[in-house]
Amino acid sequence: MEYLYVKSLHLIFVITWFAGLFYIPRLFVYQIEAHQEEEPSRGVLLKQLKLMTRRLWYIITWPSAVLATIFAIYLLILNPAWLQDTWMHVKLGFVVLLFIYHGKTQHIFSQLENDVVKWTSNGMRLYNEGATLILFAVVFLVILKSAVNWIYGVVGIIVFALLLMILFKIYKRYRENK
Repeated sequence: MEYLYVKSLHLIFVITWFAGLFYIPRLFVYQIEAHQEEEPSRGVLLKQLKLMTRRLWYIITWPSAVLATIFAIYLLILNPAWLQDTWMHVKLGFVVLLFIYHGKTQHIFSQLENDVVKWTSNGMRLYNEGATLILFAVVFLVILKSAVNWIYGVVGIIVFALLLMILFKIYKRYRENK
């Protein structure tokens, strides 16, 4: 029974972590676009967006990342045999990528907090898809528990990434024509 409670808590915090990672780049897009506004709109927008971003990042996203990690470690303590499985090694590789993505997001967050804008809004929209790709890979690995079909998995992720980029370009053209 303990295992099921820990697994449930892990899943809840993974979901809230991803929710934060999905939404914060959207807030970054709005901040980047707000920097192009005239005063007083720029100041009002940036003040509100920074507040929303700080709350999301420090009240939801960071605590969720920490708790998801703690419960993941607890699950591995309860079932250490998973560390012998290839699919778990691959999953943990994607988790490392997720932490790198989280760290890069922290860097972007810090820059925007200091009004340093190094991204375009379109670049940030594209950056936002990184978490989506990691989520797809991890979910399929956990559900299928198979890392044997690497070729299919890699091809699938590449096709999915290309599909996202095509949809992004279509959306960009739509926005430009509006």
